[in-house]
Amino acid sequence: MSNLENLKKQTNWYVITGGPGSGKTTMVNLLRARGYKTTIENARHYFDMQRLNGKTVEEVRKHQEDFQLKILEMQIEVEKQLSPDDIVFLDRAIPDALAYYRYLNIIIDPKLAEAMHSMAYKKVFILDCLPLVQDYARREDETAQKRIHAIITDIYESLPFPVIHVPVILPHERVDFILKNL
Repeated sequence: MSNLENLKKQTNWYVITGGPGSGKTTMVNLLRARGYKTTIENARHYFDMQRLNGKTVEEVRKHQEDFQLKILEMQIEVEKQLSPDDIVFLDRAIPDALAYYRYLNIIIDPKLAEAMHSMAYKKVFILDCLPLVQDYARREDETAQKRIHAIITDIYESLPFPVIHVPVILPHERVDFILKNL
């Protein structure tokens, strides 16, 4: 039985999620600086890898179904490699893939359907959105940001994991808030 199949039991994994520009990566980086095990955001990592191979973000985004499937496969692989016993903060998780599939009106891939039945998280922290700052990878506007955030929230709140909403406060206060609510 693989680690992913074992996940239904229990993990010590905490999901850090929210819409684009909510401060997820900042939180994960601050948690890592405090000595916690963390994961990276796979979408940005995939963009970076494709840029190194000479592709533009626009070229990658042009094929959303392929792009979303690659991100999902990366997330599944990351979660397979984690020990359920380790305390880990994830920069997004498998349900985020479902949110983007819904946002983009992409038909649910069988890999996503299967992964949605095998994940388990200790708790989910949904970060309230900050003012949106676009960069090379984040191209959504404020309307998209709010819609994606709402879909992410709906999905996680429909799952059997405790959800904590993290307000917009100073970054170090947000980390303290998360750690106090483990």
